[in-house]
Amino acid sequence: MIQKEGFIGVTTDNIFPIIKKFLYSDHEIFLREVVSNAVDATQKLKTLSQVGEYKEALGDLSVRISIDKKAKTLTISDRGIGMTAEEVDEYINQIALSSANNFLDKYKDNANAIIGHFGLGFYSTFMVASKVEIVTKSYKEGAQAVKWACDGTPQYTMEEADKADRGTDIVLYIDDENKEFLEKDKIESLLKKYCKFLPIPIVFGKKQEWKDGKQVETEEDNVINNPNPLWKQQPAGLKEEDYLKFYRELYPFSMDEPLFWIHLNVDYPFRLTGILYFPKIKSNIDLQRNKIQLYSNQVFVTDSIESIVPEFLTLLHGVIDSPDIPLNVSRSYLQSDQNVKKISTHITKKVADKLEDIFKKDRPQFETKWDSLKLFIQYGMLSEEKFYDRAAKFCLLKNTDGKYFTLEEYKKLIESNQTDKEKNIIYLYASNKDDQYTHIDAAKEKGYDVLMMDGQLDVHWVGLLEQKLEKTRFVRVDSDTIEHLIIKDEENKVELTDDQKKALTEIINSQLPGMEKTEFNIDFKALGKDAKPIQIVQNEFSRRMKEMSEMQQGMSFYREMPDAYQVVMNSDHPLVKELIAGADGKQDEELKSYAAESPKLKQMIDLALLSNGMLKGEALNNFVKRSFEKL
Repeated sequence: MIQKEGFIGVTTDNIFPIIKKFLYSDHEIFLREVVSNAVDATQKLKTLSQVGEYKEALGDLSVRISIDKKAKTLTISDRGIGMTAEEVDEYINQIALSSANNFLDKYKDNANAIIGHFGLGFYSTFMVASKVEIVTKSYKEGAQAVKWACDGTPQYTMEEADKADRGTDIVLYIDDENKEFLEKDKIESLLKKYCKFLPIPIVFGKKQEWKDGKQVETEEDNVINNPNPLWKQQPAGLKEEDYLKFYRELYPFSMDEPLFWIHLNVDYPFRLTGILYFPKIKSNIDLQRNKIQLYSNQVFVTDSIESIVPEFLTLLHGVIDSPDIPLNVSRSYLQSDQNVKKISTHITKKVADKLEDIFKKDRPQFETKWDSLKLFIQYGMLSEEKFYDRAAKFCLLKNTDGKYFTLEEYKKLIESNQTDKEKNIIYLYASNKDDQYTHIDAAKEKGYDVLMMDGQLDVHWVGLLEQKLEKTRFVRVDSDTIEHLIIKDEENKVELTDDQKKALTEIINSQLPGMEKTEFNIDFKALGKDAKPIQIVQNEFSRRMKEMSEMQQGMSFYREMPDAYQVVMNSDHPLVKELIAGADGKQDEELKSYAAESPKLKQMIDLALLSNGMLKGEALNNFVKRSFEKL
């Protein structure tokens, strides 16, 4: 006859206040811990049956969860190996903590570390329950069922119980602060979050169907999980539709299908399975993160995987499962763990292998998907040196005609015509085909090729390529006049006196529109009489710094600076020479009056603004009226 009272074997009597206080922020994980224990017990029985140590029929092996609102209980039941009284003593009543003070100091801020490090999974139930009962019966022949009970103090009771079947029932008497865990929807959502792919069926109530205008229960068990998820299956037997179906299972609200995927299956030097999907990523990196779910033996761990994989891989979607990653660990542990580092390196290599393989075997397909892959690949090249080395072979540049080139191909295309007098190869690019159309067209007339760089990371990627590629500069096509984008000879000298430059500056400034956060600086260049009289360009360096500051902390100084434009006066053009002659000898107010009465000057400035998409509102309306009047 078993009847026993005692104190749980801990070196401190305040284990329960510690659990309640310091684990409170993560209290929902109690359900994961208890269900995982039930699954473990069931799998152990299956193993014993397979090796012939358990000869009875296994029968239904489902883990069942039930709620009794009236009794305020949540029960988790399994038909696994169960426990004898001695095993309850060993596994439940003895918690080996070396020092209460060290325990508190080291782990008080990390709920997962406390549970995982000390094997306190079962005790996480006291975060939500005022009392916990265990009714268990071992699979061993002739075993006596026992009932263990504890009310959240170190004191427990244990006695014989009536239980016909093997296995364990954990009965949680949910306390008043945690009544949410007696709600069906809450429990179902947690089971779907943590137990969606556990290898043993998890049953929660009965399936419902719509009948006579309402939802009614059927006789069929409501199985929460998929015990044999796709990543645990052999890739050789799977079809494309299987992968797409599983993607929809993982992301039921996703509108897009993935571009392609990688099936991971590694046994050595670490164990790793999983499926990683390449999603369509157009913009906004932050919205794409945390779509990879991390599992340990099919138990959900986290979807914040920054510590497991390099940062750029957080843009992928899918599942990683490794029993070599503990269930409950801190981020600092993950960052220092050697297995985690090996897994991270392996995944990076597999991703690079997959991309290079598609590029080599089916380049047309790769090109059609480049716009969706570009952000991901650029992010990897910017953040991981080893990935850059691999990706440099298959990353693509796209020009304004929609043609794709590797870095090597593009260099060969432009080096003969786009090398300046300093032997730098100049890569011209546009960020907006419509706004910069005039500049793109002028470059093409010169025989130059222009790249499209309109992505979220392009400005950073351009800087990286300038570091990596020898004697290479990227220049946006509107950052200077076409004559000065690629300087091949000595510049022509501007034949203007200081007084003439000053007068022209006064004239132009008086007619430029006032724009918020915009500065105009007047510059003079001798571009030849056939070049445009006035052009507006934007300095490459200041514009690039400002664009980079939008995504980079610590660069807010550039973000606050106004947009700086150069108004380039072509001193060789007849219309500019006419302005110089008309301004000769005039003082400040006379210059302003002369400028205001010069329709040609106003038209030249408006045309320059219009070429840059900067003529808007009333100024654009006035320009249109003036143009019609001239017809």
